[in-house]
Amino acid sequence: MARSTPARGTADADRVALGSRLRQARRAAGLTLREVAGALAVSAGTWSAVENGRTGITEVRLAAAAALLRTRPEDLVESPERPGGSDWRDFPPLELDPPLAGALEAFVELGYHGAGVRDIAQRAGLSVPGVYHHWASKQDLLVALLDLAAADLLARARAARAEGDGPVERFTRLVECLALFHTHRRDLGFIGAGEMRGLGGESRARITAARQEVQRMVDDEVAEGCRRGLMGTPLPHEAARAVVTMCTALPRWWSPEGPSSPEEVARQYVDFALDVVRTGHSR
Repeated sequence: MARSTPARGTADADRVALGSRLRQARRAAGLTLREVAGALAVSAGTWSAVENGRTGITEVRLAAAAALLRTRPEDLVESPERPGGSDWRDFPPLELDPPLAGALEAFVELGYHGAGVRDIAQRAGLSVPGVYHHWASKQDLLVALLDLAAADLLARARAARAEGDGPVERFTRLVECLALFHTHRRDLGFIGAGEMRGLGGESRARITAARQEVQRMVDDEVAEGCRRGLMGTPLPHEAARAVVTMCTALPRWWSPEGPSSPEEVARQYVDFALDVVRTGHSR
């Protein structure tokens, strides 16, 4: 895992993504946080910080954790669902444990503040104590879902941007990625856009950092496009913000039962975005 030191927002997002995968692997293995911490000879507080992206993990401890969780270190460092390249366009079904799946459904339907643990338990097919067996609070469920949404989108955006050659192509890949994510992962996108107010402290700062990195990618490509004379908007910063906001609003109206598929919406939104930044390439 030796690498050059990344920008702070990138490093924060990498820790969030790794922590989220460690947490998912722990739950898949049927282990509690305290059981993993004890097996790895760290405090429960330290392991909680690792899973929540607040601190890093050494290669030696990552290898030990992978062995304990019956997985491979490389599958924890790089998501097996999205190893790179064109896979950012692939959206396999989400595999959430029952409490997380119940929380996602309840938060979308009732809102974070309107949903109680009993609502989550009913949707998960569990008792209230069954939810609390692995989750300390409703807030922890929200944090886990928002971490997942932020890490998933960020990894896809990085892969999409890497495919582009020049600022216009990188910009269109990012817009396509944003539109696909906010339709295929509509529920995660919905709570990501609407429930950040339910967070506070370190969780809010961490997830905001990952979201801001995606925005900065779009900002940078529009700024570079304008610098090269490939985009003609007189307000590159504002145009980039408008494009991202347009995409993140998709979960509020798009429906899989509607007339347009995610891929059709993505093509439409790329055209809209090119109009906003005035590339002259819009059809």
